[in-house]
Amino acid sequence: MSSSPKLEDTLRDAIIAKPDAVLDDKAIMHALIAANERIMGGNIIDLRGIAMDRLEARLDRLEDTHRSVIAAAYENLAGTNQIHRAILRMLDPMEFETFLRDLGGEVAETLRVDAISLVLESVQNDQDPAVQRLDGVLRVAAPGFIDGFLTQDRNGRSRQVTLRQIQSGAERIYGPKAGWIRSEACLKLDLGNGRLPGLLVMGAEDPHHFSPQQGTDLLTFFAGVFERSMRHWLS
Repeated sequence: MSSSPKLEDTLRDAIIAKPDAVLDDKAIMHALIAANERIMGGNIIDLRGIAMDRLEARLDRLEDTHRSVIAAAYENLAGTNQIHRAILRMLDPMEFETFLRDLGGEVAETLRVDAISLVLESVQNDQDPAVQRLDGVLRVAAPGFIDGFLTQDRNGRSRQVTLRQIQSGAERIYGPKAGWIRSEACLKLDLGNGRLPGLLVMGAEDPHHFSPQQGTDLLTFFAGVFERSMRHWLS
């Protein structure tokens, strides 16, 4: 007389009715494989079981990769929409002073950064009344300042977009906000023939908001639009 347990008729009928549900359930399949190994004994190598384990591991890796690709695609789409909204807001003002004020206001909020500063090189000082009124956004610096700031005075070549994590922001750029800035994006601006360069700096309290490992395509596009806007205002 066999001592092997038998399935109840209702459970057996349920399995026969939906065998795919059993095959798709990892916990059930693991239990069936473990029971089969116990029956076979420890001295027998189950090559099919080994192959199944390897296939399952590969499937898990593929699923992880799939989730990562989808997450990256959604993040890129969200970033694209964010840049587009910021550009549309930036193009709204009809006056230059309003354009600059919006940089530190709604444009910064749309881009989810904590500070935005526009640095313009000039041989004149920063005591102009217009500069004083826009002290929270507009900074005036001596010629050569921008390249030195981007390369950190190491005489290297400055790039159009520089992303970096910092211990503290430069007070010359951020003013009273400098102490809690932990990462920044620096967009070098070509303002046209015969004009000194400009620099748009975005600062964030989050040290991971900007980092050198991130892509720069969207910020390069934003810099190109901003350059054209500035040339229009300066012409």
